[in-house]
Amino acid sequence: MLMRKHPFIALISFLLLGFSSEGRAQSPTLETHVRDGLASNNGLKQQQLLLDKSLYALEEAKGLFLPTVNFGGTYTLADGGRKSALPVGDLLNPVYSTLNQLTQSQAFPQIANQEIAFLPNNFYDFRFRTVQPLVNMEISYNKRIKGEQINLQRAEIQVYKRELAKNIKQAYFQYAQAMEAQQIYGNALVLLQENKRVSESLVKNGAGNPASVMRAESEIAKVEGQLIELKANQQNAAAYFNFLLNRPLGSPIAPDAALTTTAQPSSPTVDTTAIANREELDKLRTAAQINQLVLDMDRAYHMPKVGVQLDLGSQAFNFQWGGYVLAGLSIDVPLYAGNRNENKIKQAQADLAALQAQTEQVEDQLLLQATTAANTYNAAIKSLDTKAPQVAAMQRYYRDTMRRYKEGQANYIELLDARTELTQAEMQQSLARTAVWLKWVELERAIGAQE
Repeated sequence: MLMRKHPFIALISFLLLGFSSEGRAQSPTLETHVRDGLASNNGLKQQQLLLDKSLYALEEAKGLFLPTVNFGGTYTLADGGRKSALPVGDLLNPVYSTLNQLTQSQAFPQIANQEIAFLPNNFYDFRFRTVQPLVNMEISYNKRIKGEQINLQRAEIQVYKRELAKNIKQAYFQYAQAMEAQQIYGNALVLLQENKRVSESLVKNGAGNPASVMRAESEIAKVEGQLIELKANQQNAAAYFNFLLNRPLGSPIAPDAALTTTAQPSSPTVDTTAIANREELDKLRTAAQINQLVLDMDRAYHMPKVGVQLDLGSQAFNFQWGGYVLAGLSIDVPLYAGNRNENKIKQAQADLAALQAQTEQVEDQLLLQATTAANTYNAAIKSLDTKAPQVAAMQRYYRDTMRRYKEGQANYIELLDARTELTQAEMQQSLARTAVWLKWVELERAIGAQE
């Protein structure tokens, strides 16, 4: 659908395939960290528990097809209440008197009239009741909906995994950049200390300005302060990375020299169908399927519900045995409910149409995301390619300025500016290299190339 709707998706393929993969290997150390994070991250564990909950919900829905057996009963004590007169004495006593005269005996005694109480006293009724649904469309649709909710949660887990992998990689690159920044400023500190030594030597020999020594000391203190800030940044980056991996925040992180060289990441494998199969779209399609099932269930509102019931029990007075069996068939056919179900159908139709429109919008957004990610990744690589010549030029310029400073042909301000420019060029190269890795992660996520 995405390919047919957006034929210019081939542009993305062209942009991605145009990247050379030579010297751009991924970091095996980083991939190990990603696997560890996917295995231990607490957020992912929560998502898995939600999937387990959905699986249990499906089993519950299946159980609705099975019979239910309950034990229940009542025991009643009563006194008073309505009574019904039963004149058995008035009816039978004349007959009994006649029989006694004919038989010349008292074999038929007189009996009194009776009263029958409506409330049973010392009466019990205990039974096992079994109920089995035979026809119930709500149960059938409920089971199918629960099954689709499992697919929805599985897609949610996959989205979370991809986002977690992205965050872990980005955190790792930011940590690596913080480490490299410390190294760059550490090198700058070494240069400043050498500058101070040279300046002190020149002053001692009467060929230098004492102010240059004080300026060198000031610059050394400034760089030392920057190193303190960079150390805090590195510790924060390490803490966030360890947090994603569910490790103690102070855990050591294995470095990777490949991230502090000019090597670049390998271009993700291009699969134009991957964008159309992004889990974000799967979630929307599954949600649409659930809404369709809800709509079908609402349309089946008038279908009869049929079930059978079987009671096995005993009822009698004074806890005497009075066993019985009672079986029944129930049928429930909805006829009219104030158009409530018709309005539910219209609501379900509106929800389904809204999801379809949202799916199309997300398809466009994902295509835009992939296009912009490819463009920014390409631009980041080109920007990085310009940094190495700048660093090399500034290194030569600093060495030349240092030589001229020792010979008295350059002042300390020129030397200081040369050192500052060199440090800035090295930092820009470090940031540009990190930007390439970060843009690579974004591109990898945008085209669905992550595992």
